[in-house]
Amino acid sequence: MSLVTALLATVLLVLSPIEVALAQSRLDYPARAGAPGETLVINGALDTPLIAPLLEDFHHRNPDLALRYNNLTTLAIYRDFLDDDATPRPDVVLSSAMPWQYRLANDGHAQPLASEAARRWPAWARWRHELFAFTFEPVVIVYRRELAERFGAVTSHADLVDLLTGHRRALRGRVVTYDPATSGAGYTYAIEEARLSPRYWELVNALGGVDTVLAGTTRDMLEGLADGRYLIGYNLLGSYARDFVREHPELEIAVPDDYALVTQRLAFIPRDAPHPMAARRFLDYLLGEAGQRAISELTTLGAIHPALDGPGTANALRQRLGDALRPIRIGPGLLATLDRLKREALLTRWTREFQRGTIAADTRDETSP
Repeated sequence: MSLVTALLATVLLVLSPIEVALAQSRLDYPARAGAPGETLVINGALDTPLIAPLLEDFHHRNPDLALRYNNLTTLAIYRDFLDDDATPRPDVVLSSAMPWQYRLANDGHAQPLASEAARRWPAWARWRHELFAFTFEPVVIVYRRELAERFGAVTSHADLVDLLTGHRRALRGRVVTYDPATSGAGYTYAIEEARLSPRYWELVNALGGVDTVLAGTTRDMLEGLADGRYLIGYNLLGSYARDFVREHPELEIAVPDDYALVTQRLAFIPRDAPHPMAARRFLDYLLGEAGQRAISELTTLGAIHPALDGPGTANALRQRLGDALRPIRIGPGLLATLDRLKREALLTRWTREFQRGTIAADTRDETSP
């Protein structure tokens, strides 16, 4: 065992489980010697390996600032923000939970950003000058290459319905998607697709017909695909899938070409941010060409900036898929996803259609020779 490994093991032994979790979910970048003691605190729902290259680039450009990044779940970010006793208070809040971010901004918790970068930001990617999308992440299909070899590639939702209904027995228990009842992302995608596609409920029925496994995270689905438990996964977050698929050549990723939901991570500066000037510098970086170029070149998150059109940008995806790309809109419609009665109605129908597919498949199995 190396000295470094031994020291790390000793540290983990003396820390409580909660302290270990905190140590693994926080990134700290000290200011250069002699700089003021101000620390920019960012709370984000973005895994540290994904955001680290971005933070490192910002810190390299702003060495006078100390920077702390806290990686939290989307629900923890929302709850902690509304808890007046939670410390330290964040200077910037980043989250992929678009409805919850919009609610906080709409309820008056965000301060405006009046910079040139904010004024030039595309209107579809912001709300007023308070809430800004800074990534462009399509929702994708991931499948094992052996599935394509047996049944053909899946490049659209129509292909997926045909696959599920035409090869039901071969796919039974080998398909995975989000559980909309327990996953915020899964529920958001479900409500958006129900609005978008007249065939959405046919797809839910077909998913039930193959006893689709319902998962809580994209990571769960990817790991199941890699180890062969599943042959195809539906509605995975593309930013996580791209990195994973690169390391697993047995997997293929497809952005559906009939329509593709695009989720975006939203950022805002709280009205009570302890360090508002530092927060504005960071948000200007996220929206500026330098930060967006770092997103497109150093991460899999997808850049929005209209001047960028290389791989990993919204412009590149639009050139390939055109109007098939459907970014989730930033606006009052997001609040509908948080309405209790609407949520119950959608989940009731989703469960009914899924179970109908399961029952119909069981009946066909019983009556088939």
